[in-house]
Amino acid sequence: MTNKPLIDFVNDASKNTLMDTLNIQFIEATAEKVVATMPVNSSVHQPDGILHGGASVALAETVGSFAAALSINRETHSVRGIEISANHLKSIREGLVTATAIALHRGRTTQLWEIRIVDEENNLISLCKLSTMVIANKS
Repeated sequence: MTNKPLIDFVNDASKNTLMDTLNIQFIEATAEKVVATMPVNSSVHQPDGILHGGASVALAETVGSFAAALSINRETHSVRGIEISANHLKSIREGLVTATAIALHRGRTTQLWEIRIVDEENNLISLCKLSTMVIANKS
């Protein structure tokens, strides 16, 4: 079940950040997956009028990092991205893309997340992997 107060909090916390600039909106957050959307328009295009790969990667890292943070005790630990890879498989000029993060590995110190970015017809636009590390908060 989606945690609406958590989604509202994260969407509010995204104001005046890259997530706000890219119009990323979280729509689902469960123990199994995190989902967010991003509109595709000229503000996220590369010069030839298609979705910029960097915007896709920013969306993927945003969703994967949020998912990683949900899987730890945030009072005692934090997560940091250590590597992201992306395969851009299909271009898109306009519409809405949806990114879904699911865990491939949730270890004590490292995590691996798969993020699938699809268009409104569920065509796979990009397939990304995000590695994160879990670190203890400094007291």
